[in-house]
Amino acid sequence: MPFMPARNALEALTLRPTVFLRSGWPWRSLAYLSGGALLGCVTVSVVILLVLIGALLSILVIGLAAYVATALSGIAVARMERRRMRLVDADVLPDPHRPVLRPGLRAWLGVRLREQVTWRELGYAMVSAGLLCWMDLLVVGVVVFVPGATLGAPFYMTDEQWGHRLLMFAAGIPLTVVLAWPVTAWAGARAAMARAILAPRAHDADEKLIEVTRSRARLVDAFELERRRIERDLHDGAQQRLVALSLQIGMARLELPPGSPAAEAMAAAHDLAKQAQIELRELIRGVHPKILTDRGLTAAAGEVASIAPLPVDLDFDLPGRFPISLELTAYFVIAEALTNVAKHSGATRARVTGRFAEGRLIVEIRDDGRGGADPSAGTGLIGLADRVEVVSGSMALASPPGGPTVLRVELPLPPEDLPSLPGRAAEKPPVGEAGDSTSGDVGSGHE
Repeated sequence: MPFMPARNALEALTLRPTVFLRSGWPWRSLAYLSGGALLGCVTVSVVILLVLIGALLSILVIGLAAYVATALSGIAVARMERRRMRLVDADVLPDPHRPVLRPGLRAWLGVRLREQVTWRELGYAMVSAGLLCWMDLLVVGVVVFVPGATLGAPFYMTDEQWGHRLLMFAAGIPLTVVLAWPVTAWAGARAAMARAILAPRAHDADEKLIEVTRSRARLVDAFELERRRIERDLHDGAQQRLVALSLQIGMARLELPPGSPAAEAMAAAHDLAKQAQIELRELIRGVHPKILTDRGLTAAAGEVASIAPLPVDLDFDLPGRFPISLELTAYFVIAEALTNVAKHSGATRARVTGRFAEGRLIVEIRDDGRGGADPSAGTGLIGLADRVEVVSGSMALASPPGGPTVLRVELPLPPEDLPSLPGRAAEKPPVGEAGDSTSGDVGSGHE
């Protein structure tokens, strides 16, 4: 088996003893712990000095500056710790601080004092100075004292016989060798603790990541605007021309003798024109449903339910209109979910509910089918999850074998849009229409 060099101190402990002792890991670990003890002692001294300066000069501005410097001392300690960790860890620990885009000390302080990582680094500095550095000092002291007391016995022991001195010297050799393992183990554990505290977190996202998120939202909005333009052009252009063509063919049929070859050809052309209208209407609905723009999510869900091949119960209680991105997402979730129910579930009935609670638009689709829905089976659920994620929503699927299957989507409403919602529930369509919010049948036929 080829030799693989260890990337950190803890991995080095798994090497063969001869390889480990011939490597530089014991010495690097000793250097790391020595630096940690020194850094901790310096940190304690500096922090005590800054606190005393702040207490003595608290009535002056310089006293407040000392307190601010104390709070920011963790940044310097963490920066030095990241550099020291290269002694015992080949994986570089990145700096999670965001770049300061504006020049000047005030801008720098404003950014750093608002970052969570700054206070996390201060906590690490306090733990390092109050506890870890003293443990480092203890380990280094033992490592220095044991070899010095045993291997140096022939030089400082004067009253004992030479036999005792040589015995101490001989015992010191294996003791010194054995100490290489605990030193390296503590150095690896020490570095692992530092990495766990100082490693970047998900909320330490820099401005580039924030800008990527905003850019994705802008692209989604632009895409939806383009879909609406295409829908409007198809509805006002091609669809109207097809309607006019169908009327012209119908009027021409009236001028032809019944049963003639020309009349039969015109009848076939008339049927094709009407079929093209139906297909174009379905295409427009898939690009961007006009009813969603005009009447909102409740009415659009009712239209989807009315053309579903199985009975669908609707139960919507929404306080008004929502941002178009949320309504579109909820609409396509409902449409795709009902399509999956009809194709794959074997259900005899489905139910769609819509609620607004705790600042979230909640849509739930339930069926009485066989269950066992698998997102990886190509049913479009992964695409729905991606669409939901774009608007910072969440999607949950419960589909045990034997059913029922429940798909729940929660879409958070941006805080700036909350005041625009009226305080009353949206008016429900009259009983008997496709959007009936009762549990009655919503029609099972196609247009």
